[in-house]
Amino acid sequence: MTIRVLLADDQALLRATFRLLLSAEPDIDVVAEASNGDEAVTRALQTTPDVVVMDIRMPGSDGIDATRRIAAASGLSGTRVLILTTFETDEHVLAALRAGASGFLGKGVDPADLLDAIRTVAAGESLLSPAATTSVIERFLRVPEPVFATADPRLAELTPREQEITALAGTGLSNEEIGRRLTISAATAKTHVNRAMMKIGARDRAQLVVFAYETGLVTPGQR
Repeated sequence: MTIRVLLADDQALLRATFRLLLSAEPDIDVVAEASNGDEAVTRALQTTPDVVVMDIRMPGSDGIDATRRIAAASGLSGTRVLILTTFETDEHVLAALRAGASGFLGKGVDPADLLDAIRTVAAGESLLSPAATTSVIERFLRVPEPVFATADPRLAELTPREQEITALAGTGLSNEEIGRRLTISAATAKTHVNRAMMKIGARDRAQLVVFAYETGLVTPGQR
């Protein structure tokens, strides 16, 4: 299966470099390019790519806003956004994840890692492993006086078991580790994780981890 990719970056030279790299792969096809956020949304709606490789800082509508609009578009439910930027700040990464991005990489990443990231995101997985996701989210949400949205109505949609498993996923446990902790199979743990993601509208595991922190199911530093 060929992975259809849209490149969104305001620097034409970088887009050309990425196109050259990606086009050399037999399973990746660059179907469109965009130089700003508005254009990225338009091109995504026109071509329905599997993955959008998105910069953050672009003229006009930025990559965060474009990611939010792509994630909300009914016709792009199968499109995943991989943020690739030089601005690896806590604020930008958390904003990207909240907007619906499935992954976040710095532009200094090795070419092989970028290709792996595109394939991972295209497969519907979060770019980061559960443990790595937790490490990242803890760093973003560690503020002097955290204010969590404990009144989030989506929390009531989860069964007590789903809340428990969401909390465990938020602490970085894999499905296998959750299964061992609760004496259930990894497949059962995965089913609960997937149901929780569906109920809260999470696009991938990274979004579920964000939800766990923002609703207070998990607090920074919890293990």
